[in-house]
Amino acid sequence: MFRRTPLAIVASLLACFATLTPWGGTSVALGCPFCNAISQTLRQEMQAMDVVAIATVVDTETTRDSETGGVRMRIETILKGDQHAEVGDVITAIYFGEIQKSRRFLVQGAQPPDLQWSSLPVNERVEKYVIRVSELDAEDAASRLRFFIDYLQDEDSMLSRDAYDEFAITPYEAVREIKDDMDHAQLIQWIEDPELSADRKRLYLTMLGVCGSEDDLPMLERMLRSEQKSVRNGLDALIACYLTLAGEKGLPLINEKFLANRQCGYGDTYAAIMAIRFHGTEGDVIARSALIESLHLILQRPDLADLVIPDLARWEDWSQIDRMKQLFLEADEETSFVRVPVVNYLKACPKPEAREALDELSKVDPEAVRRANMFFSIPKPQPEDSSDQDSGSESENAEPAATSSWRFEQTDRPALKVQTAEAAAAPWANLCRIAGVMAVNLGSIVIGQYLLLTGGAR
Repeated sequence: MFRRTPLAIVASLLACFATLTPWGGTSVALGCPFCNAISQTLRQEMQAMDVVAIATVVDTETTRDSETGGVRMRIETILKGDQHAEVGDVITAIYFGEIQKSRRFLVQGAQPPDLQWSSLPVNERVEKYVIRVSELDAEDAASRLRFFIDYLQDEDSMLSRDAYDEFAITPYEAVREIKDDMDHAQLIQWIEDPELSADRKRLYLTMLGVCGSEDDLPMLERMLRSEQKSVRNGLDALIACYLTLAGEKGLPLINEKFLANRQCGYGDTYAAIMAIRFHGTEGDVIARSALIESLHLILQRPDLADLVIPDLARWEDWSQIDRMKQLFLEADEETSFVRVPVVNYLKACPKPEAREALDELSKVDPEAVRRANMFFSIPKPQPEDSSDQDSGSESENAEPAATSSWRFEQTDRPALKVQTAEAAAAPWANLCRIAGVMAVNLGSIVIGQYLLLTGGAR
């Protein structure tokens, strides 16, 4: 068993917070499940601005303000905010690059009436792109993606990046709606490019899972078995794509190679868990009961068990009480972090055996139980209104899978004996809880970004 690095431990907190919402409120809808937006999209920037317009330069290199970067520009077309500006207005925007008279810019102003302007040089093609983007807010998500799909590998890096970011922030369901607009052969060509970045590969594999077929499985299996890092970039999306097209019959390969295999590195195992989690929440091709059986394999790896315990509780799999108790009792210095997730699982479990186990474990390590009580309210698994639990599908009245999470609610259930009345009444308890959760969230975001961009590097 390998020693778990601090990076891996912090990343496990990300796995926990990906499925836990400590405030009991509504979760934020997630975008493409394996994509990570590089920056704010042009459309999002325009939404935040009071005025968006196309302008031409009035100044020359000799008349511009070289100290402040101020350049006079004349507004030619207003895309947003005509109540704050008019065509023909001459404004001053900041731009330090070279200018030629009549060069065109996208200018955006904020804080009226004394508008502060930013500028971005555009050519004729980019200008048409920007004008079209400014009209897309009135359209649904799938219609927007139909526009952006043609720019995913555009020769203009700005347009290519913006198109990718739009896909990254768009819910998976909308990606599925544009199945008929996807170029299958082109996706295969991009995916097989060894120079393709991991973030792009994740998106294109997600899209292949939508428009592909069983004919793609040999290629995907070859990639899964490869030991070349460039081939297995974006492993989480690769596994998810493979399972989408193979269905339940694809699980044995994933179980054997990534979940049950104790020699498998942390990054690869974590990628497999992410893929399983995706199929348990947003996918609808594999019964959740089968996915749960796969996650049970991780419980046999104590150094990684904390990664899947929140998922088992969220999916209301209460079959592992004895295993949770065993994990708690057998935890050593290197795996002691598993104790808090175990306590949270038992707190959420409605079975009387869970209460009995909690009482016993509180005598073994009261500090671990106290930490769980301090930083987490008693979790209540989100109910699923589904007539077929094994189908993996969500009912029409259930919260969308993309936003599903544990809900933390106050209950009348008595506190554990180790939580004293004095501690509960301490005025700093809530502040510590808030500070702790915020610190872990911030750290998890940083580590999560690192893992996503590096393909789960160790």
